[in-house]
Amino acid sequence: MTNQARGCILCVSTVPFEMIQLIHKRREVIKMIRLDFRSSQPIYEQIISQYKYLILQGYLKTGDAVPSVRKLAMQLEITPGTVAKAYREMESQGMIETLRGKGTFIAGVPDRARDEGVIGKVKEELRAQCMELIYQGLDKG
Repeated sequence: MTNQARGCILCVSTVPFEMIQLIHKRREVIKMIRLDFRSSQPIYEQIISQYKYLILQGYLKTGDAVPSVRKLAMQLEITPGTVAKAYREMESQGMIETLRGKGTFIAGVPDRARDEGVIGKVKEELRAQCMELIYQGLDKG
């Protein structure tokens, strides 16, 4: 365990997500997202995916503050434009909301589907992945 992870209150590792660490520092929770620069998935999409995971798992709740574009970019050692792109997409999906002069906050999980096209695409991808798992011999149990 690195010195940086010493105060870690949560370490999550899932596939296809890399590791996400929430480190408690004073009274503020700083989100540190480890990116996979070798992945074919664009960086901004990795950021969005990891935030979705944290929201759906309940680690981030409606009203929680999101780091500024500049702060997250510095933490991840990427350009602010990449973080800004992720935040724009997250805002268009209703994941976050920006209040002028106050900051950016988690908006929560929508009560109903916002984009049936996205849902259909994901269902089709899941069908294909399930079919591949069955073909590879995965048991139903």
